[in-house]
Amino acid sequence: MKTKVVIIGGGAAGPKIMAKLLRTKEFDCQIDMYTDENMISYSACGLPYYIEGLIEDVNRLIVRRPEQFEELGAHVHLNKRCIKIMPDEHKVFVQDVNSDTVEEVEYDKLAITTGARPILPSIKNIHLKNIFTVRKVQDGINIRNKIRESDTKKAVIVGGGYIGIEMLEALYANGIETILIEMNEHILSIFDPEMSDLIKEEIVQSSNGKVQIITSDAVVAFEGDDKVEKIITANGRVIDTDLVIVSVGVIPNTEIARDAGIELGVSNAIRVNNRMQTNIKDIYAAGDCIENFHLVSKNYAWIPLGSSANKEGRCAAINISGRYDAFPGVLGSAVTRYNGLSISLTGLNETEAKKYGFDVISSIMTKKDKAGYMPQAENITIKLVVDKRSKKILGAQAIGSGDADKRINTVASAIQADQTVDEFLHLDMTYAPPFSTAVDPLLSAALVINNKIFS
Repeated sequence: MKTKVVIIGGGAAGPKIMAKLLRTKEFDCQIDMYTDENMISYSACGLPYYIEGLIEDVNRLIVRRPEQFEELGAHVHLNKRCIKIMPDEHKVFVQDVNSDTVEEVEYDKLAITTGARPILPSIKNIHLKNIFTVRKVQDGINIRNKIRESDTKKAVIVGGGYIGIEMLEALYANGIETILIEMNEHILSIFDPEMSDLIKEEIVQSSNGKVQIITSDAVVAFEGDDKVEKIITANGRVIDTDLVIVSVGVIPNTEIARDAGIELGVSNAIRVNNRMQTNIKDIYAAGDCIENFHLVSKNYAWIPLGSSANKEGRCAAINISGRYDAFPGVLGSAVTRYNGLSISLTGLNETEAKKYGFDVISSIMTKKDKAGYMPQAENITIKLVVDKRSKKILGAQAIGSGDADKRINTVASAIQADQTVDEFLHLDMTYAPPFSTAVDPLLSAALVINNKIFS
């Protein structure tokens, strides 16, 4: 008899589970996926680049189409929202978003991959026209259409996280004067303050007066008759605008899990073990709706990233099929860019490391990413964070017009290998003048720390 697998959600993790199960020939199953959207398996991370114009056809962001899964024997149900899970009966109730009709669906194994949604802060008149969030494909289409209208000349971005910076780049590339407003003292507050300040400085300097970044202020109201025309801040600023991007963060879609008695953890994300199993038998979860085990802090955190969602989906599928796989956890490795500036990190920053009780020692190194005499050599600034007692590497941050992210990937590998800074110094890294300096900037930062430890 076929095992009936039901998947709720069609973002990244859900289609990954379905694809992996379909490739598992020894597992005889019937797969049904339900999503309240009209498409599945698209790259939300690619939306800023579609909006910018680097990608002309929005369909290129779609990784897999429902008919591709249907041809392999799975069933994809679009515009169907799961409204209730009944674990004891192994049933879910699914509502058609267009007709409100409800159907009862039985399962043997259930996978919750409901993702996350943008936070809509309680700002006066937030529902005026031309105020957008960036999460779904239609969001991207709406924003791109708006910025290409001839009367769109000014924009405001609310929130200075990754999406805020990526949308800042998209708007700048389209010649729109943009003001980014961040309520915290620093943009990209996941970086240490001195690195955040450097990012802000580099962004403003490279934007030819078209971009302004305001920190330590918050938007309290939008004004306009039908569409947004002005924003009002807590500090009394009044700013004219033609459109607004709200990017203050996301929250996990876990209400149906909570109502079913599934245990939630930090940030109300679903708690799972390393096999993606929830506390309820036969129910798994993966993607942006689950919390993550952080490999450095050894605590749970909620770090919603597309890269993790795909790995978690694969792990869930293997365990659903009766085999064994364990997902060890995350470092929160991430990268973004602005106008040629790479911005990347992994592990804990110094502030977080101190919070978790580490005896922190750090170094900041600015150096050319290639031999200085090479015409394409660019500065790169690296911050390395180490525990003085154990000499273990805790995290790193890198910023620069050069290859910042490849240095961060190297540190991520070292952290997962549990290397000390002494061991790290002996890495046999590649060298040629077009690719690195004879002593890579990353090793230079490690040498500074090593000298501090033994001074």
